[in-house]
Amino acid sequence: MARFALENRILDPEETLDRDALAALQGRRLADTVRRARAVPRYRKALEALGVRDEDLRGPADVRRLPFTVKDDLRQSYPLGLLAVPREQVARIHGSSGTTGRPTFVAYTRRDLETWSGLVARFLVAGGLRPEHTVHVAFGYGLFTGGFGLHYGIERVGAAVVPSGGGNTPRQVRLICDLSAEVLICTPSYALHVGEVARAEGLRPGDLPLRYGHFGGEPWTEEMRGEIERSLGILAFNNYGLSEVIGPGVAGECPARDGMHVQEDHFIVECLDPVTLEPVPDGEVGELVFTSLTKEAMPVLRYRTRDLAALDRSPCPCGRTGVRMSRVRGRSDDMLIIRGVNVFPSQVEEALLRVEGTAPHYLIEVSRPGALDEVVVKVEVRPEDFRDEMRQMVELRDRIDREIHAVTGIRMIVELVAPNTLERSAGKARRVLDHRKVAPA
Repeated sequence: MARFALENRILDPEETLDRDALAALQGRRLADTVRRARAVPRYRKALEALGVRDEDLRGPADVRRLPFTVKDDLRQSYPLGLLAVPREQVARIHGSSGTTGRPTFVAYTRRDLETWSGLVARFLVAGGLRPEHTVHVAFGYGLFTGGFGLHYGIERVGAAVVPSGGGNTPRQVRLICDLSAEVLICTPSYALHVGEVARAEGLRPGDLPLRYGHFGGEPWTEEMRGEIERSLGILAFNNYGLSEVIGPGVAGECPARDGMHVQEDHFIVECLDPVTLEPVPDGEVGELVFTSLTKEAMPVLRYRTRDLAALDRSPCPCGRTGVRMSRVRGRSDDMLIIRGVNVFPSQVEEALLRVEGTAPHYLIEVSRPGALDEVVVKVEVRPEDFRDEMRQMVELRDRIDREIHAVTGIRMIVELVAPNTLERSAGKARRVLDHRKVAPA
């Protein structure tokens, strides 16, 4: 565990608005957002079809009158069919790589960029960043929103940025040490790899200058947080965002680290049953749906994220009043149905990290060689626990098998692999290979 305390510092007074004042602000901004959205042909047509009038929008609850937006709306509007401002007002364009199909693009005005950097700065300050710090950013820079979003948020706080980008992990470790970076920003899976490389080079957690880490871009478990903190000697903080809504900065943890505060003065969040699209009670897992309140270039109405999480509206000791969202438990479109049982990759990760001797690197391979699904979980063994003696490896495999069964309710084939066998990436880690979805040649 990290060896220092964290002061609770709040960057903006809007983070502590009382709920009545916040609701009034959301109502005004929602009406403004819908007026801007009418400049988009797709939204204008959808709003007219639903009979939505501007005067109908009096408070945040009226968001349920609005049409949903899904990822395919952005694809069908390629490249910038959802733009709500004249092209000359666009200051920057980000988007997806398009590796699984047509890319999607999101545009920002200069005011959008100011809003974005301010939202990122909020969660960075909540998680320990101070102007005197140096921050090592190991996110890729490019169309991906993560690198630039975090970069400008860091500068908004006044801290120094080392824009290292991804890859060449031994060089990343040297830069962290040589430039005395106190804060690391990357995906959680890459943070684990940084810790592995540092350990391989003879560095203990206390030898690194790092104090805090801010990790996002992929779902991760509380067990992985503990592993990262032990490996790097830091306090690790979770944050949430997605490019279609704005990028990183939609939500982030405070010092209590009991859920991520949604920036509700800029977004309305709903938690819905992904099948019925009806609200689920607080504390129950549902699909997160976001409506932007301040975006100019590309406002979004009720964007279905496919991310599954729960909301918590109970008071937080930090003083921030924004509703808290749990960790993302998985995605509704990433859920695996194995022999009739719903399984999320995060459940397998949770099980693995309960077993001493396993590294938090794994790959789930699903196939259907006959009438039934078959799941193989390839699990790396820690270098210090990798043994030539078969009995010890069999015992470790059996412990993993029992834990996976306890968490998921099904049996999987556990395959132990040598340290550093599975692919490492500075981007999102690939956790699942579903051969059932691969079309025959």
